[in-house]
Amino acid sequence: MFLLATAVLLVAMALVMCRALLGPTGYDRVLALNNFGTKTVLLIALLGFLAGRPEFLDLSLVYALINFIGTIAVLKYFEHGRLGSASRPAGPAESLPVGAAASAPAASASRSAGPAESLPAGASASAADAASAGPKNEGGGS
Repeated sequence: MFLLATAVLLVAMALVMCRALLGPTGYDRVLALNNFGTKTVLLIALLGFLAGRPEFLDLSLVYALINFIGTIAVLKYFEHGRLGSASRPAGPAESLPVGAAASAPAASASRSAGPAESLPAGASASAADAASAGPKNEGGGS
């Protein structure tokens, strides 16, 4: 009975490998290779049972974890084009234009000096804040 299951499993693996080679898209190929890896896990466990070697079950579990991690890595590569930290949001320094990051500490230092020291004679604090804010986007767009 287990020999028949092994034969059926090998035929299914051959069919899945055909799908991996002929798949119309990359995602179909990844799905077929993941399916092939799952069938390989079953084959290793089945052969371990037939040979009377229960330690093959440990090998099949490790192979299942490697198969899962590999599938996730390949799909992330297809999605983002790289395996680096693509999901990390941009920080404040990364979203500023070139040269703006260097002038940001100087602007904050001039504000911390106090209103009397940094304002010209006759200027109010609200006028200085409006001037340092820069042009505003009043179009309401993005």
